[in-house]
Amino acid sequence: MGCLGNILWFMCGGCLSGLSWALAGCLWCLTIVGIPVGLQCFKFASLSFFPFGKEVIYGGGAGSLLLNIIWLSISGLWLAAESAVIGTALCITIIGIPFGLQHFKLARLALMPFGAELGTGHF
Repeated sequence: MGCLGNILWFMCGGCLSGLSWALAGCLWCLTIVGIPVGLQCFKFASLSFFPFGKEVIYGGGAGSLLLNIIWLSISGLWLAAESAVIGTALCITIIGIPFGLQHFKLARLALMPFGAELGTGHF
């Protein structure tokens, strides 16, 4: 399902989700202080382009919490709302449920991207 799912995902709207993360990364990289945040956005843009076969492992500490709070107030809510709305719309149909679940994974990631790492998994 991973390769076929990624191809279908990319052709049917995953490219828009990935471009949203890439745009957020570009905007954060405009300032020197925001470059670490922008690099994290680019890492998760690659996940957003091809999410099948990858999982997100959450962790982190106090520094991650502080960055997540700043991120949430500036960019995180918009990306999370985008993924949640699209995921809800996709879950209306049986065929769209796997794609909707990927959007919910991205919505959670948009709320807490710092301290999260990408891994390979079954999802």
